[in-house]
Amino acid sequence: MPHFDRRAFLGTMALAGAVPAAAHAAQSVETKDIAKEADHACLYHCDYGDPNRFAQTLNNISNHYAAYGADPFAIQLVLVAHAGGVKFFLDSLSGTLWEKETLDPQLVEKIDSLGKNGLKIYLCSLTFERNKLDREKARKAPYISFVPSGVATVGELQNKGFAYLKVG
Repeated sequence: MPHFDRRAFLGTMALAGAVPAAAHAAQSVETKDIAKEADHACLYHCDYGDPNRFAQTLNNISNHYAAYGADPFAIQLVLVAHAGGVKFFLDSLSGTLWEKETLDPQLVEKIDSLGKNGLKIYLCSLTFERNKLDREKARKAPYISFVPSGVATVGELQNKGFAYLKVG
């Protein structure tokens, strides 16, 4: 009987777009591959775990889109999360340093809504490694990706012409 390589098969199916979205883990991107694609581009920096501050960040992003008529071609917004900011993008806080906290489920709804507007979210791989967080705990959404370092991504995107905003 011939050997069936399931990993190769699933990889081929994923490339073809045939694997259900739930099976996809957040992809990794190199910061050098993130391009400024609109005249108006801005990065929001989230390295904090305060839910109220994070909710205000989401409100600011929503207002930013509204100022441009929610036209994804007129403005490009990204959010870079590292340190305590990654907790807002986890499926569950159980087994993490934040497991005793409860997050408002409306935050997830707001994130999904902004993702549909074109918001891209970049999570710091170093934060996951150093805090022994399984990357599989990250929410699986097409607008969420991992970058090697959150803080390095913040700096590099500023060098590419992205404006910098941090709520606080």
